[in-house]
Amino acid sequence: MDIVRTDTVFMGLADSPFKVAIASGKGGTGKTLVSTSLAAYIGEFESVLLADLDVEEPNDAIFIKGDLKDIQPQFRFVPDWDITRCDMCGMCEELCNFNALAALDGMVVVYEKLCHSCYACSEMCPKEALPMKKSHIGDISYFNMGMVTLLEGRLNVNEEQPVGLIKLVQERSVKCDQEARFHIFDSPPGTSCSMIASIEECDQLLLVTEPTPFGLNDLVLALQAARLLDKPVAVVVNRYGSGNAMVEEYCKENKIDVVARIPYDMTIAERYSKGGLMLDKHCFRSVIAGIFNYLERKEANRRRR
Repeated sequence: MDIVRTDTVFMGLADSPFKVAIASGKGGTGKTLVSTSLAAYIGEFESVLLADLDVEEPNDAIFIKGDLKDIQPQFRFVPDWDITRCDMCGMCEELCNFNALAALDGMVVVYEKLCHSCYACSEMCPKEALPMKKSHIGDISYFNMGMVTLLEGRLNVNEEQPVGLIKLVQERSVKCDQEARFHIFDSPPGTSCSMIASIEECDQLLLVTEPTPFGLNDLVLALQAARLLDKPVAVVVNRYGSGNAMVEEYCKENKIDVVARIPYDMTIAERYSKGGLMLDKHCFRSVIAGIFNYLERKEANRRRR
């Protein structure tokens, strides 16, 4: 079992896996299609790790039909008020930046769902009246399909904060498969804290979008987030041919690589809706192969630096 406060394994940059985060500015653009297809493609000839970081609604295991090897419960620490030690000084309430503590008449109320496990209240309490306790936040499942290892983070339904579990899945991926050249992170959609947490450790970010005004709007938001983190970005256009050229024009104007165009094809949608991969379809396979070739060049460039 793991908790949010875990040690990170450090290694030389050239020896570490090349981490690829696949994200999108909004849901439904096809990031899971790209993530699972890319992992399955790489897994045909070498080891690869796929981490499902969309912990609030993970679904990579629908497509990577591997054997379930293990399920490990995951925890974070939250304060546990000890009435026998507390003198009701109110310092804990003043210290908490997240309003997770309320010093009321004769008691301290702990709102566990608001707690960010920063330990400030516990470590600064002069009476040591707020020892930390473990709180179960979800599970990490391990699957194997040939040379593909899948880690799936699944947040408990009643949990409001996915970032802690996302970090635990990332830390577990570091320890899980160091033989794999590539670690692929299927990120949460949007540009909220969970998406930021999922991409901040990556070596390359792929943003999946669609050729529509909504697709462009959310792509721009995701690009702004990536620039704040100084992440190298490339774009995959899904449902190519179904909309307009606004995304392509924007990427050209801003010198952003468009590494793949997945054609608008109902057979892809139909197969995907049934949990199937499309690597036996030549035109789709060639698109995924092109993405992999792009990532191989990026990984080789990193090793040469």
